[in-house]
Amino acid sequence: MGFELLGLSEPTLKAVADAGYTEPTPIQTQAAPQVLMGRDVLGIAQTGTGKTASFTLPMIDILAEGRARARMPRSLILEPTRELAAQVAESFEKYGKNHKLSMALLIGGVNFADQEKALDRGADVLIATPGRLLDHFERGKLLLNGIDILVIDEADRMLDMGFIPDVEKICERITKKHQTLFFSATMPPAIQRLTKKFLDDPKKIEVSRPATAGTNIKQILIAVGPRDKRKALRQLLRTEEIKNGIIFCNRKRDVKEVFASLGRHDFSVGQLHGDMEQRERMETLRQFKENEIQLLVASDVAARGLDVPDVSHVFNFDVPGHPDDYVHRIGRTGRAGRSGTAYTITTKSKIDGRLVEAIEALTKAKLPIDDNFKLERESRPGRKQDSDDKPETAPDDQDKRPARGRGKQDHRRDRSTERSSRDQKRWPRDRGDARLNMAPDDMPKEPFVGMGPHVPAFLQQDPDKKPK
Repeated sequence: MGFELLGLSEPTLKAVADAGYTEPTPIQTQAAPQVLMGRDVLGIAQTGTGKTASFTLPMIDILAEGRARARMPRSLILEPTRELAAQVAESFEKYGKNHKLSMALLIGGVNFADQEKALDRGADVLIATPGRLLDHFERGKLLLNGIDILVIDEADRMLDMGFIPDVEKICERITKKHQTLFFSATMPPAIQRLTKKFLDDPKKIEVSRPATAGTNIKQILIAVGPRDKRKALRQLLRTEEIKNGIIFCNRKRDVKEVFASLGRHDFSVGQLHGDMEQRERMETLRQFKENEIQLLVASDVAARGLDVPDVSHVFNFDVPGHPDDYVHRIGRTGRAGRSGTAYTITTKSKIDGRLVEAIEALTKAKLPIDDNFKLERESRPGRKQDSDDKPETAPDDQDKRPARGRGKQDHRRDRSTERSSRDQKRWPRDRGDARLNMAPDDMPKEPFVGMGPHVPAFLQQDPDKKPK
């Protein structure tokens, strides 16, 4: 089945063909005709199934007729992260190049004035994160009573990030009867409540059961000691045939440390996390997409919807704290029917064990452990030992060191004491004050020297006596 059977216009079909796509994915096949008919849609699909195009393509044809007015966008797409919003904007530019549609992007990290200018010109498509959109609305720079199509994308991610109250506020302020397109990879109770409240007899489209990993992704578990995780990661990066890969960490601090560690070991690597400036984040994504860097160390900000079509590997440096995040992380590879490989590095701790069990319970599949994986000794002459390869000792462990270590310290102290006692008798220049407390019999026989409480030698000379 080709895209021409979806009911799309010729200009849109030409843009799709120019992008190199010939066959629609299952969710595109089912969702696009329903969107064109004006029905509300509830789409449940795992990441990487092409759901962005399933709503952008029909929206372009619907919006081709009509005209935008200042501060009154005709459609609204809500995304949980800046990266996802920017990515959807790229999709509209790519597929809508044969239409004269205006677009505005409202995300954090960008100047308010520039965004206000885009709103003043009028927007057929408004793509925004919830927080920034409400900021503009409360400033009186945006009206929501002209919305014909509302898209809520990655709804479960909105829930995880605490945006659901903001999403509800936005939905309540759209008073005009409109079409709602709702997409989520999972359907927790809070999301189900939201769909019942804001969707009107939606067409439910489910292309795979919620929270399942793609069958074309090879999943492998690597078990190592807690201090060997970086060694294991480097060994995998050197032995696997990697086109490009994403390395996920649970914390921003770990992202920075792993990025720095891989940089010291001469890997082509970038980093992506929430503490970075928006311009820096977008530049890093551009470099990764254009293969200027091979590896990307990222927090879960990159786990949802990051569309790099040919990511060959995903590495979970940390076992994700929530099983849903595992599905989204490994969904960055194996996209659009391609095969991919996902490694998860775990330790023998009880916490990691429980997290792995939760993932297996959610995906209903056992994560295979690579029993043949063994750490090899790294031979890198001239390279300093990496910080994570050194044993860490907490400050309060000083008194818990082995007796042998304390003996060495005590021996050094004893030698220092002996030197101090010997130096006292030799009268070094920095110990002149000690002589005031000496007994007469202990006074040294050599003449006084220096500028202490004694008389300097040059003052003892006879001024009338000529030097020899």
